[in-house]
Amino acid sequence: MEAVKLSGQREINEFQILEALEIHEGSSLALFDANSARERLNEMAWVKSASVMKLYPSTLQINIEERVPYALWQRGDMVSIVNESGDVITDEVDGRYANLLLVVNHGAQRRASEINTALEKVPGLRPRVRAAFLISDRRWDLQLENGISIRLPQDNIDAALADLVKMDEESGLLSRDIVAIDMRLADRVTVRLSDEAAEQRKVMTGGKGRSGKKERDT
Repeated sequence: MEAVKLSGQREINEFQILEALEIHEGSSLALFDANSARERLNEMAWVKSASVMKLYPSTLQINIEERVPYALWQRGDMVSIVNESGDVITDEVDGRYANLLLVVNHGAQRRASEINTALEKVPGLRPRVRAAFLISDRRWDLQLENGISIRLPQDNIDAALADLVKMDEESGLLSRDIVAIDMRLADRVTVRLSDEAAEQRKVMTGGKGRSGKKERDT
């Protein structure tokens, strides 16, 4: 066997493929077990399907169809790469996948396309989103890079995100000294100030600032 031609691989490096093929020095193309090699390739995490063809007199043609990384899914301390359907591809995550949306909590992997699709409609906001948390298997909280939490409603996510972007464009809302924006109610938006900003507001209003209260995510 003189040559191995590879096509279709992007996430998998060539060494991993060659290792799975188990080609030894002096291997004969005629005696090479293509079916077993194909089975080994199909067992690889990133491989959706693989074909192995003998091209006589001395070439092996390998075609790989890879799984497509769609989002990062975190539950507890475990982070995995998932495809658009929410199937886990691999738990080996590195910096190459930092641009994928991180969805958090059980069930979030199956609904990643829901929040991803909504965020694609607000391209100015999407790069500022660090993670999306599925709350009570019903709705999403967004965590921005600057630490602000956005509590989205269960329904009409697109409208809520559009309103959020509009408010930010008009008043710089997402750059203010706040910790949370609650958009769960259709007729109002509630903004929670940081402790420092709340204290400053209390001083400016003569002690009539709104007292903080604990809230439970629903």
